[in-house]
Amino acid sequence: MAMARDIMHLGAECINEDETLLAAAQKMRDLDVGSLPICGNDDRLRGIITDRDIVVRCCADGSDPAQVKAGEFAQDQLHLVSATDDADAVVRMMERHQIRRVPVIEDRRLVGMISEADLAQHLPDDQLARFVENVYAPGRNAH
Repeated sequence: MAMARDIMHLGAECINEDETLLAAAQKMRDLDVGSLPICGNDDRLRGIITDRDIVVRCCADGSDPAQVKAGEFAQDQLHLVSATDDADAVVRMMERHQIRRVPVIEDRRLVGMISEADLAQHLPDDQLARFVENVYAPGRNAH
């Protein structure tokens, strides 16, 4: 059975909690990604920021992304998986919380990310179809 470490992509880059949302947006652009993990000064994972968060929770509210720190978007409850979790557990957790990307940790450090694109490459078609149906169900707000 595949584990999270088998399906994750390595080298997830963090945005530091003290950097601005403008810096996060620029890093997303440069890396061609839609989200970044937020890491503290101790290199511990604090949350995830998405391009949608920047637009909806910052810009649309009238805030200046050059003034707002990424740490202000750290979540109280962060959903993550261990590198040794099996793929079924990862998919169930993502479905339950309706999230499309999840950080992977090992020894309390960020080692990678699993996105829906990673799932598409590694899951059987029927399991992938169930994931899409559960995460993108009408009336639900996937992250």
